Amino acid sequence: MTYEVVGITVLWLFLYGYLIVASVDFGAGFFSYYSKRKNKESVIHSIIQRYLSPVWEVTNVFLVFFFIGIVGFFPDTAYYYGTALLIPGSVAIILLAIRGSYYAFATYGAKESNFYSFLYGATGLLIPASLTTVLTISEGGYISVDDGNVSLLYGELFSSLYSWGVVILAVVSVLFISAAFLTYYAARAKDNEAFSLLRKYALTWAFPSIIMGIIVFALLEQRNPEHFASMLEYWWMFGISFMAFLTAAWLIWKKKNLGIAFIMVMIQYFAAFFAYGASHLPYLLYPHLTIYDGFTNEAMAAALIIAFIAGLFLLIPSLYLLMRLFLFDAEYVEGRR
Repeated sequence: MTYEVVGITVLWLFLYGYLIVASVDFGAGFFSYYSKRKNKESVIHSIIQRYLSPVWEVTNVFLVFFFIGIVGFFPDTAYYYGTALLIPGSVAIILLAIRGSYYAFATYGAKESNFYSFLYGATGLLIPASLTTVLTISEGGYISVDDGNVSLLYGELFSSLYSWGVVILAVVSVLFISAAFLTYYAARAKDNEAFSLLRKYALTWAFPSIIMGIIVFALLEQRNPEHFASMLEYWWMFGISFMAFLTAAWLIWKKKNLGIAFIMVMIQYFAAFFAYGASHLPYLLYPHLTIYDGFTNEAMAAALIIAFIAGLFLLIPSLYLLMRLFLFDAEYVEGRR
């Protein structure tokens, strides 16, 4: 396995970690605001706050690692993506800053505001929608490169069915992942009222997430036939993803083994996410940039791989301790401390 493949695999692991952790966070924000608007805030507010209090500060660690790594391993990505995504990237940063401000105010006891709650809920959907722009433009046809000048074709981006399909897929996936985890968390907290409501949310968003995945898969055939043909070679991984989804949905429906149900959700997205990534190789940006173009030197690559693997082995135990000491501590999860 080459340095290029090892490097992009490590970075994809960090991006997958962010996909799961951030989805729970983003979805919790939307559900918190939605429940407030439906006068059901008292039902799930305490569950969401108990989850977010110890977690929100570490959510973006995965994303920071990914962006540092992608520029470190593949410096040319800064030229192509950095220029094209100047405006969408700036929007995402502003939204992340707004969300971070809400956390800070909520943590330090600022008075609850309907406007801040709205921003908190809205950013839960807008951030994943803006971040998926990167995956969308990687399929090609959204960037113009003339005489070394890179520009994003906004007309093509906003008029593309594939682009909007990816946005909708990101939003419904966030809501499904978050609801599946919070359903399990409410069950652990022995909060039957919150469990009933969150289970309803999980089942509501389960099938839209898989349906949108199929729709985006079909739209990709028109957008990038080469990538679509490559994805067909990984049909077995998508099959694993679909079976994991069915298992998760069935367990949630039956109110059984909800921890295993969420693990199935993680496997569902792991299999689909890595099948998508593997089938996209060697392109980072079709057809302009591959993992072999402008790759850093071998000495730097080896150092980065060691550093990032070490970071991964440090981050995972840290998250485990966080969950063991806070999230899944019997007294904490039941609100007794």
